[in-house]
Amino acid sequence: MYGANSSSLTPRFFILNGIPGLELVHIWISLPFCFMYIIAVVGNCGLIYLIIHEEALHRPMYYFLVLLSFTDLSGCTSYVPNMLCIFWLSLKEIDFNACLVQMFFIHMLTAMESGVLMLMALDRYVAICYPLRYSTILTNTVITKVGLATFMRSVLLVVPFTFLVKRLPYCRGNLIHHTYCDHMSVAKLSCGNVKVNAIYGLVAAVLFAGFDIFCISMSYTMIIRAVVNLSSADARHKAFSTCTSHICAIVITYVPAFFNFFTRRFGGCTVPHHIHIFIANLYLLLPPTLNPIIYGVKTKQIREGVIKLFLREKDTLNMR
Repeated sequence: MYGANSSSLTPRFFILNGIPGLELVHIWISLPFCFMYIIAVVGNCGLIYLIIHEEALHRPMYYFLVLLSFTDLSGCTSYVPNMLCIFWLSLKEIDFNACLVQMFFIHMLTAMESGVLMLMALDRYVAICYPLRYSTILTNTVITKVGLATFMRSVLLVVPFTFLVKRLPYCRGNLIHHTYCDHMSVAKLSCGNVKVNAIYGLVAAVLFAGFDIFCISMSYTMIIRAVVNLSSADARHKAFSTCTSHICAIVITYVPAFFNFFTRRFGGCTVPHHIHIFIANLYLLLPPTLNPIIYGVKTKQIREGVIKLFLREKDTLNMR
């Protein structure tokens, strides 16, 4: 179980126990998660393909949507296949370093999603408040730079988690009562002092999520002020309708995340552990599943793009 250097007390592997207390129904629990994952993969891949190949969608708003879809796709793929192997095949062992890698990508991509939603809010602010300068402000160069900055911010935020976990001695076994390697779930197996891990996790979540939410709130405050000052009701409706998909994406991302965050820290004695695990899985899988559906249903340009793509493919098949 432990490495050759016994003084380090570093396990060679961990055992992911899935959802504790519900082992007998793991197969049934896996079915909705598998279905959601398939929808997430097909939906996000389809959305990325559509935006890349449909020239009418080559605009800043849709470039940010590609970034969101890629983040969602990478996020759910970083843990769902492994979770299904736990449920279906009882393949519960995960190498110590592989666990750290999974933990890094899950937390990094979660932070990345929050940052992308902030960028999309700023995009809507520029589009509504400065429509004539929209294309000159959000150039491809600017979009690339802010996208890279958001990525680097997420990486720098999460890298310390890896080192904080790796430095700990582990003498409380190697059984993790979770479906994936979560920072504090791994740290709790340590017999060392995890106070630094807990404080850093809390401070990082509050500062970075707080900053993103602050920017989103300020953007929509400015948007509401601009929309209210428009002369016609039709113009107000049209301007605000471009934000509805993004608002839905914000709700399905932050509401489960905050529920998971507060129940883990303040509801430990009242909320059963298997509910914690279920919510933790849901808040990671819900946005990738619903975002493509929301944008596909509520965005007229995407609906038109899908129709054009199908007609184009149909014409190609008829020519053959």
